[in-house]
Amino acid sequence: MFFCTNCGYESGKWMGQCPACHEWNTFAEAKVDKKSGKDVSREIREQKPSFFSEIQSEDTERLSTHMDEMNRVLGGGIVRGSLVLVGGDPGIGKSTLLLQMCRNLCQDSVRMLYISGEESLQQIKLRADRMGTFNDHIALLCETNLEVIDGVIRREKPDLVVIDSIQTMYSDKVDSGPGSVSQVRETTNILMQIAKGLNITIFVIGHVTKEGVVAGPRVLEHMVDTVLYLEGDRHSAYRILRSVKNRFGSTDEIGVFEMESDGLKEVANPSEFMLDGRPLEASGSVVTCSIEGTRPILVEIQALVCRSNFGMPRRTAAGCDYNRVNLLMAVLEKRLGLRLSEYDAYVNIAGGFRMNEPAIDLGIVLAIVSSVRDQAIDDSVICFGEVGLSGEVRSVPMAEQRVNEARKLGFKTCILPKSALKGLKDTDGIRLIGVSNVREAVEALSQ
Repeated sequence: MFFCTNCGYESGKWMGQCPACHEWNTFAEAKVDKKSGKDVSREIREQKPSFFSEIQSEDTERLSTHMDEMNRVLGGGIVRGSLVLVGGDPGIGKSTLLLQMCRNLCQDSVRMLYISGEESLQQIKLRADRMGTFNDHIALLCETNLEVIDGVIRREKPDLVVIDSIQTMYSDKVDSGPGSVSQVRETTNILMQIAKGLNITIFVIGHVTKEGVVAGPRVLEHMVDTVLYLEGDRHSAYRILRSVKNRFGSTDEIGVFEMESDGLKEVANPSEFMLDGRPLEASGSVVTCSIEGTRPILVEIQALVCRSNFGMPRRTAAGCDYNRVNLLMAVLEKRLGLRLSEYDAYVNIAGGFRMNEPAIDLGIVLAIVSSVRDQAIDDSVICFGEVGLSGEVRSVPMAEQRVNEARKLGFKTCILPKSALKGLKDTDGIRLIGVSNVREAVEALSQ
């Protein structure tokens, strides 16, 4: 059989373009184990559909990881019987995060099985010694044959299993090698049956491709209950745990960690560390507020605008959308008369965060204006708001939470959309300046 590595579409022949997802050159060949069909007539007679009124709804039982940041991303804790996929770049800290989670769960007498196909028992022990003390509630196994792993899990019946990693596992039912598309599909399917059939929580570590997505067929992400990505620069100490799929919680939450010698340390106040080391009285720097899930995060936006030496000015964006920066610069050129087509522009969100929320538009605009005029913005000023093509500043949700976070960190002035002023109640300790367009926002900097 041939099937698409992007969406899992199956075909009896090779095709250049997938008819389902329309991607090119994604079909791969894999042998299929043709099993003899069994008689299911009895099962058909016994199976009956159920109505919603007949189903008893119960609260989902969750297990705390004793890490508030990870609990937040998971939606409140680990759901029993769930299948969780954790992806990330090599060396980013996926194995460290899950081993640290296992150490915390040892305190609750949770029976765990850590299965590694990449490291020996001695290597895992060396890494575990740096994190702290482990008790006998966690067992280690070095194995890559999924039939053996299946038998061990059914015999031991642990409460939680960690698979490190899915690309090293193989099943004898599939003739291709470990890490191939067909092997990843088959092994994930078997693990899903184990998790649902025995009510065992399984965490699966997955490698990522150079595009930043989990290696293997895209159907892998569709089969699991939760998909987590551990992001960040491996040369930086900070890591961001982000949920891109969660059947038991929100996909908007993030968790922030700091990599230290003894493992990952939670960062309870990301805004504080994001603003650490911020330059004082420097042009092109302004603080804005973005919402990640239910958490307001203050970030510093930096802009450097200098005259171009070439006919085509250069534009660079790090941490924000490149096309959005070009759009906002066109708005400034049209509405404020700035000759930005003659300048190179470099926009950066400090700290390694990536923000795509429209609320940071006003921060990008003010940072660019500050840099091109070489006028520093007061350090006690914060701003947020969405900027439209006509130069208007639109309202954004959760304005009160943003203002409270700014006041908590000592900011004295907040520039925000005028339409957002109506919903604000307690404004003591911070001066609010409502603006309706980018011209008023730029004039507010001198007030």
